[in-house]
Amino acid sequence: MNRLHLTGHVCKPARLEKSPSGIEHIQFSLEHRSMQAEAGMSRQSFVRLQVIMSGEGLTHWLDKLTVGSEVHTEGFLHRHEDKQGLAKLVLHAQHLEMI
Repeated sequence: MNRLHLTGHVCKPARLEKSPSGIEHIQFSLEHRSMQAEAGMSRQSFVRLQVIMSGEGLTHWLDKLTVGSEVHTEGFLHRHEDKQGLAKLVLHAQHLEMI
């Protein structure tokens, strides 16, 4: 199963793009920091992920997803490659809510 729930702060503002087929995509970066238990000890956890939402009617998110906004997102992880062929994990959000 490929499912991720992540809460964090927007660390790069959202931008809206359209694919060549006309599908809207909104992209932003999400940062999560927390303390996690591992092997009986506390460990600081830090994650920064690019988040992409696709579909219709996403423009209302542009005003809400400002740097510092706290959100909860849920979706699946997918591998993207940049122009140089370097791979990164991206969260494809299927649910997003402001906290």
